[in-house]
Formats: sequence, structure tokens, C-alpha cells
Amino acid sequence: QVQLVESGGGLVQAGGSLRLSCTASGSTSGIASIGWLRQSPGKERELVAHISRRGNTNYADFAKGRFTISSDSTRNTVDLQMNSLSPEDTARYICHAEGDYTLGYRSFRGQGTQVTVAS
Repeated sequence: QVQLVESGGGLVQAGGSLRLSCTASGSTSGIASIGWLRQSPGKERELVAHISRRGNTNYADFAKGRFTISSDSTRNTVDLQMNSLSPEDTARYICHAEGDYTLGYRSFRGQGTQVTVAS
């Protein structure tokens, strides 16, 4: 099992920045990739960014050039630096991990942290 706890959300003005952090605990050696999803009311959950245990990154088109994902394996954390935020980025940001065979290829999610961007 893997537990994920997010922090760093809040209210920010358009054009501002926020840094989200996710701390993983439990069977963290079995995490194949970890990153962030987001969900807004009335919209489907969507990928924001993910990073593999080898350091390969994957960004949604809307995140490219504005968001940066990074991980620290010694602290079992993954951060999302978000710049140039717009009201369209308002959503609940959810930490998400994909397990390898040792975790039965299961997915894990945190409770999420709210990001609100005011115009």
C-alpha cells in the first residue's frame, strides 16, 4: 500500500505561482511513476504531469512551459511548481502514483489539495 498526502494549495491571483508537494509513504519502493491529476467541477479528471522512477516526465499540453514536476526519492516527495496561473487552472489537484508489479500495478491517489486562481 502507498499513502499520498498533498500540501501547498490555496488562493492565488492570476499570473501568480504556487508550489504543490506530495509526500508518499508505505511501500514507496514499488512506485513506478508519480505525479498530479486535477479535477474541476463538471469536468473529467485530467493528467497534469507525471514523473517516472527513472526521471522521465510527461506533461499535459496546458502544463508545458508553465508547470514543472520534480521528485526527491530520498524524501519520497514529488513537487509541482506552477507558474503563470490562470483561472482555468482552478481545480482540485490530486497526487497520483502508479505501482509496479510488487504493488500489483495498482494506482493510488491522495485526497487532493484545492487550487483557486482569482481573476
